[in-house]
Amino acid sequence: MGVLETNITAEIQSLSPYGPTRSTIAATPIGAEELRNIDTYWRACNYLSLGMIYLQENPLLAEVLRPEHIKSRLLGHWGSSPGLSFIYLHLSRIIKKYDLNMIFIAGPGHGAPGVLGPTYLEGTYSEIYPEKSQDVLGLREFFQQFSFPRRNR
Repeated sequence: MGVLETNITAEIQSLSPYGPTRSTIAATPIGAEELRNIDTYWRACNYLSLGMIYLQENPLLAEVLRPEHIKSRLLGHWGSSPGLSFIYLHLSRIIKKYDLNMIFIAGPGHGAPGVLGPTYLEGTYSEIYPEKSQDVLGLREFFQQFSFPRRNR
């Protein structure tokens, strides 16, 4: 093998996810319990995103889902919501862990459920909008207020 071929092979190997430069961390960055907690929190955020997009009634699915529980006008993109929630909760985790002076800014659009879900779950949304309390009635209000024409009560 010539010098050029050796250098190309070394360069390609250095870019490989299996190369020596990719395995320099001896420990796992997140412990098993913390990872389990993050996964549980993330799945709850995803449920809130789905509820904001689809549900107008029955927020905890306490009854069998019926057509009248589903919003007639669906707005929001489910596809962007899990990613936004994922970023939000991991940034929140490292901001707290390392006492970082930073903020997560997400642009306006149909991905709002992906950011609003975590803020509701952590309680900051309910602090600003107390009518969206952290109980069944507040959750129902939280789901109904997103992309749904309000009914007269």
